[in-house]
Amino acid sequence: MRPARLQDASLLTSSNIPLQRSGRPSGGIPRLSPSCRPVFAIPLIGGHHGGNALARELAPLGTIPVITTATERAGVPSVEGIAASGVYDLVNRESSKAVNAAFLDGSAGVYSLSGPALVIGGPDVAFLVADGEYGVGVGCRKGVSAGAVEEAVRTGLDTAGVKPDEVFVYATTVRKSHEQGIYAAVRALGRPLIFLDDRTINCHPGISPSGASRLGLAGVAEPCALAVSKRKELVLPKLLRGGVTVAIAR
Repeated sequence: MRPARLQDASLLTSSNIPLQRSGRPSGGIPRLSPSCRPVFAIPLIGGHHGGNALARELAPLGTIPVITTATERAGVPSVEGIAASGVYDLVNRESSKAVNAAFLDGSAGVYSLSGPALVIGGPDVAFLVADGEYGVGVGCRKGVSAGAVEEAVRTGLDTAGVKPDEVFVYATTVRKSHEQGIYAAVRALGRPLIFLDDRTINCHPGISPSGASRLGLAGVAEPCALAVSKRKELVLPKLLRGGVTVAIAR
């Protein structure tokens, strides 16, 4: 078998530096060398975010996929692989590096919960939830009722033109983990509820002023919606209704 020609891939990767810096999956970039045989499809970036899958999809054209990501080479699961096989969404992509490393050394656990349920985890815990398009951030005053939370959320969804089944997750600050009104409202809405730590919230500042700044937070509703969203696009800025704040992002 004649070896494929080795070429510098810097021109290809440098053109995608903005995509790499954005932190958003680019679908991966396989390197092809059509002028010689055999032809290899080698994901240079984004292997876990579509590059490996694309390299395999090119096989019917006569290419040979070369998978270099560590988890696949070791034959162990990856966060992104589990998400794809189960048609789940990875809420916090920044967690995948730590969790995939734990898969490699055998220290990662995988737990499946049927809801309604509450999940609290740190930055090295990956959250996979059912498929959907929108993340909803919720804040509230102390002691607010479930009815008030649900009414505010449904008002926000109607305002944004979003159907309840298009929401894949609700999120609030871990400081609201004692608020039974939020638990009950999200249970009635039928989607998972995630509590976010201060660091995660402050990494995703919103666009509206927030009284949470006196507590050292960038906000609650908008930052929480942005933190769990896929595209980090705010589609409904903070809406205040009955002591409840709601924001929606995709």
